[in-house]
Amino acid sequence: MATINRAKVRHIRIRKRVTGTTERPRLAVHFSGQHIHAQVIDDSVGRTLVAVSTIEQDVRGKARTNANVVMAEKVGALLAARTLEKKIQAVVFDRGGLRYHGKVKALADAARAGGLKF
Repeated sequence: MATINRAKVRHIRIRKRVTGTTERPRLAVHFSGQHIHAQVIDDSVGRTLVAVSTIEQDVRGKARTNANVVMAEKVGALLAARTLEKKIQAVVFDRGGLRYHGKVKALADAARAGGLKF
């Protein structure tokens, strides 16, 4: 019998309710073992409007680790700045099935501090 990934099940349950529109696109976060990815997505047309990741040199800089709370704050702040440049103020938050704790909370708080509303 296959094991069930609890985060995947939570993500499916969340995605039933959370969808991005043109007025309020979806802020989706993903944490791999080494990197942090965040995207602002308009689900009505299936297009990514803004994306930020720790793979980018201007986010990472000379940091040795990429998937920690400090980097999550940097990603959230940069995502907020890039999103506001595109004249998008409000988003819906898709935490990707992860608990709202640690890196997820740090990214969300930094995005809110940067001016995004969700």
